[in-house]
Amino acid sequence: MAAEKDIRLIVGLGNPGADCVHTRHNVGFLAVDELAEALGARVWTLKHGCMIARTTCAGREVLLAKPQSFMNASGGPVSKLMRAERIVPAELLVIHDEVDLESGVVRTRFGGGLNAHNGLRSLKDKLGTPDFWRVRTGIGRPPGKMDVATYVLRQLKGEMLDELLDTASRAARAAQTAIG
Repeated sequence: MAAEKDIRLIVGLGNPGADCVHTRHNVGFLAVDELAEALGARVWTLKHGCMIARTTCAGREVLLAKPQSFMNASGGPVSKLMRAERIVPAELLVIHDEVDLESGVVRTRFGGGLNAHNGLRSLKDKLGTPDFWRVRTGIGRPPGKMDVATYVLRQLKGEMLDELLDTASRAARAAQTAIG
């Protein structure tokens, strides 16, 4: 991680709706909810196509957001929110699922490739740059010949859900550490 950063907005990527809550694709939403709990953010409002909560961390205001479009179109609401709040891409941290990382692995970095992730692609297209902070949350590759969409959108239960929730907690802690 770079030594100097001023993260003002943390976005969790996911899909809205009860049928998506406990899926691998929603690990970003789960992590932002966990972060909101840890930072005492209790009030969520809908603005610019995102559920947002304002809180403080490391002595400064931080905005938490969950875009309410489907993930593949999340760049639109996030870019509208960023314009309204005068936030530049270098002040953005995105928490997202990553099939190219082993399940449970959490890594933070600035910029990088899109790894065929349509949510990241939408953000890059709307922001005009891939240069923003990321908490890459490993969900692993689908088993056998299962297609990726089925794998990331499958509702989890039992031990697999527990593992996802643990990974989301670690992603939330990584985001909090990245703030400072």
